[in-house]
Amino acid sequence: MTGPLALEMRQLLTDAFAPLALEVINDSATHRGHTGDDGSGESHFTIVIESARFAGVSRLQRQRMVNAALGDIPGNRVHAVAIKARAPGE
Repeated sequence: MTGPLALEMRQLLTDAFAPLALEVINDSATHRGHTGDDGSGESHFTIVIESARFAGVSRLQRQRMVNAALGDIPGNRVHAVAIKARAPGE
């Protein structure tokens, strides 16, 4: 089952990047009891996204673009977000 925060992240990323592929993976269970686990079940995520908007953009800038699209979620409402962003054909 997908929680409300994962659904919100999916919608924000869809609106910002019109992705060809998007996975919002909840990794929270593997971090249970670790730093940043707030008990919500939505504290750690991996995002895998493919979008034409990443073509010609550096890896660092892609990370910044995704974090910007997520607004206050990374580091505030979620402890950790791992991002794998690629352009089509990569």
